[in-house]
Amino acid sequence: MACLLETPIRMSVLSEVTASSRHYVDRLFDPDPQKVLQGVIDMKNAVIGNNKQKANLIVLGAVPRLLYLLQQETSSTELKTECAVVLGSLAMGTENNVKSLLDCHIIPALLQGLLSQDLKFIEACLRCLRTIFTSAVTPEELLYTDATVIPHLMALLGRSRYTQEYICQIFSHCCKAPDHQTILFNHGAVQNIAHLLTSVSYKVRMQALKCFSVLAFENPQVSMTLVNVLVDGELLPQIFVKMLQRDKPIEMQLTSAKCLTYMCRAGAIRTDDNCIVLKTLPCLVRMCSKERLLEERVEGAETLAYLIEPDVELQRIASITDHLIAMLADYFKYPSSVSAITDIKRLDHDLKHAHELRQAAFKLYASLGANDEDIRKKIIETENMMDRIVNGLSESSIKVRLAAVRCLHSLSRSVQQLRTSFQDHAVWKPLMKVLQNAPDEILVVASSMLCNLLLEFSPSKETLCILANIADGTTAKELIMTNDDILQKIKYYMGHSHVKLQLAAMFCISNLIWNEEEGSQERQDKLRDIGIVDILHKLSQSPDTNLCDKAKTALQQYLA
Repeated sequence: MACLLETPIRMSVLSEVTASSRHYVDRLFDPDPQKVLQGVIDMKNAVIGNNKQKANLIVLGAVPRLLYLLQQETSSTELKTECAVVLGSLAMGTENNVKSLLDCHIIPALLQGLLSQDLKFIEACLRCLRTIFTSAVTPEELLYTDATVIPHLMALLGRSRYTQEYICQIFSHCCKAPDHQTILFNHGAVQNIAHLLTSVSYKVRMQALKCFSVLAFENPQVSMTLVNVLVDGELLPQIFVKMLQRDKPIEMQLTSAKCLTYMCRAGAIRTDDNCIVLKTLPCLVRMCSKERLLEERVEGAETLAYLIEPDVELQRIASITDHLIAMLADYFKYPSSVSAITDIKRLDHDLKHAHELRQAAFKLYASLGANDEDIRKKIIETENMMDRIVNGLSESSIKVRLAAVRCLHSLSRSVQQLRTSFQDHAVWKPLMKVLQNAPDEILVVASSMLCNLLLEFSPSKETLCILANIADGTTAKELIMTNDDILQKIKYYMGHSHVKLQLAAMFCISNLIWNEEEGSQERQDKLRDIGIVDILHKLSQSPDTNLCDKAKTALQQYLA
C-alpha cells in the first residue's frame, strides 16, 4: 500500500513547492505598476542564493514576463532595473537556468537595454550579460552577431567602474578565436582598455589585464601594438612586470606573466629580454610550488611550458630554477596523505581535478626536454618518471593521455634514452593501446614519436607492429602519408637484413595501398614516387616465402 501512495505524495509536495512560488509570478501581471515593482523586488529577495526557487520561477514562466517588462517603454526605469537584477540572479543558478534564459532570447533584450540613458539600468543589464556570457553554455558568437554591439560597448567603457569591469569581463570571455581578436582590436580595444590598468579598482585592473592576455594570445599584430603602448608615461610591458611582482595578488601575477609570455611567443618581446628571463620565467616557476592552489599550479606549469617550448636557452634556465624538475614530481603525488588542505570541499574539488596537475606536468616536462640531452636525463632520472608516463598513457582523460604522449615524444629524441629507459619499460606496448581508436591529435604526436622509436639504433623495432596497426584506419593513413620521416623508415625496413622487420614493413605498405580503401590511388602514386614499387619487385624474388607472397600481393594492388 505504501508503494501506491508514494507517487501522489511526491506530486503533492511538488505542487506545494510550485504553488508557493506561483504568487511571485502572478504579481508580475498586476494592473498596478507599483505592485508589479514590489513583486519584482520581493522575487529578487526570494531567489538570492536559492537555486530551487530560481528553477521554480523559470518553470512557472517568470522569464518571458520579466523580459517583457524590461523592454516595455511604459515601464519605469526602476522596474526595468529590478527586472535586469532578477534575471541576473536567475542566470547565476545552474547551466540549465542559463539555457532557459537564452531560449527566451535574453541577450538581444539586454543589449537593447544598453541604449538607455540611465546608468543604473545599463549596469544591471551589463551585470546580467556578464553572468550569461561567462557561462560555458553560452556561444560567444552571440556577442558578434550585431556589428553595432562592440563599438557601443567600447563607448560605454567610460561610464563607470562597473561598466569597465563587466565589459572587460565580457570581452575576455568572448574572445576565443583570431577573428574575435581582430574585431575587438579594430574597434580600439587596446587604446580603450590600456588606461584601465591604472584604475583605483582592483577588479577593473584585473579584468583589463585578462583582456590583454586573450587579445595577445598567438596574435603578432596585437602583441606588436601592445609593446609600444604608453600608459601614464610607462610602456605596457613595464606595467605588466610591476604587476607580476611577489607583493601583488597571485591572480594578477599569473595573468601578467601570461600577457608577457604571449607577447614573447608572438615575437614582440625577445626571449633573452630581462622581463622574460628575470621576471616572467621565475614568476611562473613560483606558481608551480606546492604552496600554490591546484588551479595556480596548473596554470603556472602550462604557461611556462608554452613560454619555453621553442627556446633551448629558456629551457635550460627553467630546468635549474628552484629545482623545477623535482618540484613537478609533486604534481603526481597530489593530494598527499599529509595534505595541507583542511577544507573538505576544497579537498574534494582537488581530488576531482588532480588529473589536470598530471597533464600540466607532462606538458612542462615535454617542453623542458625538447632540445637538451642533459635535461632529458634529469627528467627520466626523476623518481618513477617512466612509470608515471606509462601510467599516463592509460588514463581516462584524453588530455592526460595526449600530454603523456607529448612528453614521451620529447624524451624519445634522446639516443641514450631510446636504448635504455624506453627499452627497459617497453613503451611501445602501452603506446599500442593508446593508438587504438585514438583521435587525430594523439595520432599526429604518436606518429612523430614512432619515427624516433624506429631509428636504426633503437631496440624497440616492434613499434613497426604499431605502425602496421594504425595504418589500418583512414585518418591514420593520411597522417602516415604526410609524414615523410615515417615513409622513409618504412622504406628502409623493407630492405633490412632481418626478415621479420621486412614483413612488418610490408604489412604497413599493404594497408596503405589496399585498393578498396578510400584514397588508395593517391597513396599508391606517392609510394611509387619514393621507390616502393621497385623494392616490391625485388622482394617478389625473395627466397622467404612469406615475404615473396606479401610483395606479390602488394604489386597486384598496383595492377588492379
